[in-house]
Amino acid sequence: MRTHERVLAQIETGLAAGRWSIGERLPAERALAEELGVSRPSVREAIRILEAMGIVRTAVGSGPSAGATLIDRPAAGLGAAVRLHVASGTLPVSDVVRTRVLLEAGAVRDAAARASGDAALARAREHVVAMADPGLDAGVFLEHDQDFHIELARLGGNQLVEAILSGMRAAVASYVAAGAAAVEEWPRTAARLCSEHSAILDAVARHDGAEAERLMREHIEGFYRETGLDEHHGVVPKPSAVAVRGSATAS
Repeated sequence: MRTHERVLAQIETGLAAGRWSIGERLPAERALAEELGVSRPSVREAIRILEAMGIVRTAVGSGPSAGATLIDRPAAGLGAAVRLHVASGTLPVSDVVRTRVLLEAGAVRDAAARASGDAALARAREHVVAMADPGLDAGVFLEHDQDFHIELARLGGNQLVEAILSGMRAAVASYVAAGAAAVEEWPRTAARLCSEHSAILDAVARHDGAEAERLMREHIEGFYRETGLDEHHGVVPKPSAVAVRGSATAS
C-alpha cells in the first residue's frame, strides 16, 4: 500500500469512528503528517483525492476557513467516476439501460411515497410542459428530459441514487441521441415520450408507487426497443460522435 493510501485509510477510520463531523476541519497538513508518521506531500495527495471524491473542501490561507473542511457531496465523486468511464467509450448501452431501469424505477416508487403536494412536483412538471412544445430546439429538449429524470430521482430522497444517475447523464444523453437518430417518425415518438412523462408524474402525484414504477420501466425499455438499440450490442457513443436527425431527443 502506498503512503497516501495509508493516509486515506487512517482518515477513513477516523471518520467512521466519529472523530470528525461534517463541517469540521481536518487537522493541518503538518499535524496530520506528524500524527500519522508520513510526509506532508503524502498527506497533501490524500487530501486532494478526498476533495475529488467530494469528501472535503480545501481553501488556502491561514484564516478560519483555511485547510480541509469535511463536506458530503456524493454526486461529486461518483459523478466524476462514471463520466470518466463513459468518456472511455467502454460502457455497453444495454448496461446503461438496465442500470437506469433498476435505479429510476425504484426512485419513482420512493418519490410517490414521499411526494407532499404540487410544490414538490413543480420543477418536474415544468420540464414536462417545456418538452411538449413541438418546436423545441433539440439540445434544449434533451436538457429538459435529463433534468426531469434527475428531478424525479431527487424526489425519491436517496442521495446515492441521485448521484449515480447524475454521473450517468452523459451516457444516457449519448445513447438517447443515437436512438432518436434511428427513429423514422421522430415527432410522433417525441409526443409519445412526453405523454409517458406526464403519466409517470401523475402516478407520483397520486402516491401510486406501483404504477409509477411500472410506467418508468416501460418508458425506458420501450424507447430502447423502439430505436433498435437492443439489437446492436455496442458501447455508448461519445457525445461528439452523435448527430441527432431533424429534431429533439428524449429518453
